[in-house]
Amino acid sequence: MRAPNTHREEPAAKRPLKTLERVLSKAGLGSRTEARRWIHAGRVSVNGRETQNPDQWVDMERDRVSVDGKPLRVQERLYILLYKPTGYITTYKDPEGRPTVYDLTTDISTFLSPVGRLDLDTSGLLLMTNDTQLAERITNPESHLPKTYLVKSSKVLTDEQLQQMRDGLDLSDGPTRPAIVSRLRDSAKYTHLEITITEGRNRQVRRMIEALDARVLKLVRVQIGDIRIGTLTIGKWRHLTPPELQALGVNDGRSDRRPQG
Repeated sequence: MRAPNTHREEPAAKRPLKTLERVLSKAGLGSRTEARRWIHAGRVSVNGRETQNPDQWVDMERDRVSVDGKPLRVQERLYILLYKPTGYITTYKDPEGRPTVYDLTTDISTFLSPVGRLDLDTSGLLLMTNDTQLAERITNPESHLPKTYLVKSSKVLTDEQLQQMRDGLDLSDGPTRPAIVSRLRDSAKYTHLEITITEGRNRQVRRMIEALDARVLKLVRVQIGDIRIGTLTIGKWRHLTPPELQALGVNDGRSDRRPQG
């Protein structure tokens, strides 16, 4: 009589399944577009068999992925702060040929992804990393991580209007959470203010100012959580310091070295 099989197969739904292109990208090798190109070129194999399907599901606890015959290795985790200028976008490549933040980080050999986004006309603090778990945690709407901006308004705003932002404004996608707002100075035509929000809605600060019948003339993100842009020169980047990493919940600048996605 055959002994009963006591080994229980882990349900597939509970395994760390990722598409092949995502596995390559999140391992820090390149963008997902580049990963698809490598796969279509036959440079990638799974469990010793060449595949040209970038959407193939891969179980990173069981499957062996190789690129050009070499086992996939996760790059060391990197965390940088970039002072993004206006006129740069945060995607890897732009069909319109506009400059991207990757043009400012060409001296970094590991592929990094922006943590959140800054639009074309917004400058300031942009975090970039290949630690996808950290990036997803920071950008999760439930994190409520505070982000601070310097704003130049197209007109002088009243104390009552600033209080409206503090209390919450009604936008097309619902009321905003209360914001911390400080008037920095007024000129004859403009108000300069500092605003801290704990949401990540698309163009939120601009939309809040527009709800006050004004426009944003200048927008600079200067702080995320406890991380400040400080004296960093515009267009330059630096590594996050150990205290900054600790503030983000990264103990030593490294996380699980298994490919993530």
